[in-house]
Amino acid sequence: MKRQAAFIDTRKLLKGALHCHTTRSDGRGTPEEVLRKHAEHGYDFVALTDHRYYNFANYGDAPLTIIPGMEMDGNMPGAGWPYVHCHHIVSIGPEKAQGNGFEQDQRFESLRLSKPEDTQALLDKLHAANNLTIYCHPEWSGTPVREYEMLEGNFAMELWNSGCAVEDGVDVDNGHDWDELLAQGKVIYGVATDDGHAMSQHCLGWVRVNAENNVSAILDALKNGAFYASCGPEIYDFYVENGVAHVKCSPAAVVQFRHLNVPYRMTKPAEGETAVTEAEIKVNMNTGYIRAVVTDAEGRRAWTSPIFLDADAEN
Repeated sequence: MKRQAAFIDTRKLLKGALHCHTTRSDGRGTPEEVLRKHAEHGYDFVALTDHRYYNFANYGDAPLTIIPGMEMDGNMPGAGWPYVHCHHIVSIGPEKAQGNGFEQDQRFESLRLSKPEDTQALLDKLHAANNLTIYCHPEWSGTPVREYEMLEGNFAMELWNSGCAVEDGVDVDNGHDWDELLAQGKVIYGVATDDGHAMSQHCLGWVRVNAENNVSAILDALKNGAFYASCGPEIYDFYVENGVAHVKCSPAAVVQFRHLNVPYRMTKPAEGETAVTEAEIKVNMNTGYIRAVVTDAEGRRAWTSPIFLDADAEN
């Protein structure tokens, strides 16, 4: 049996936000307001990732673990409103005493990139400061997979981005792009984030992480894929046994297993039933990984992290 890392034990999964903006950059809510809203919606941890402005601090009295972080950006040729062509990177890291190379309120400049590969130098600096990185909203950024597949070291990419989805109808499910990377043998995970600027954009997408509630444990779990992403549905288990993939979830309208080149049949409620809560599929022998997507009756999705079946997968 291979069980996805988020479900290896019965620990309560933490609910977290990895991409949020406040009035420290171009968000409309103050840090206190943003954190309070997340606490009211049952979050356990939040990263305040204002543009090029690093943060370690908690604000107000919301009972939340703060993940240090910021968002970096670089414009590529042709960029200029309303045309967009850019790379945005969320950077999250440990507490200062645990080796974070940045300072509270440290400011950075927006980058000018001559070609997509130039972003690697930025990633190298962020990783050297012991930060993890997320590739943000590829659709909104105007970047097909070929313009970021060469980047090394991102532990995750955004599958869902609430701000982009609500305002522009893009980055609502970047699963096909994700599959292109996974099918290359890359170990990269998918996250749901808000990128909230308006207050109404917060608390629509999150990750559920199998970790103790402290910064180091949360970062380790994220790096190792011990989480799933969601905009609503809950996932209770995901494993492969004897060549069959199994998923258990909250009541769903559709469950689908995914791999780039395998059109697995969807699982839907049987006649006379209103929902499914589990599904299984025989895994194709040539599949190096398998993942699952759960969609509820309101169209909201949850995405498992993949189970890697190919020992040759590389970071």
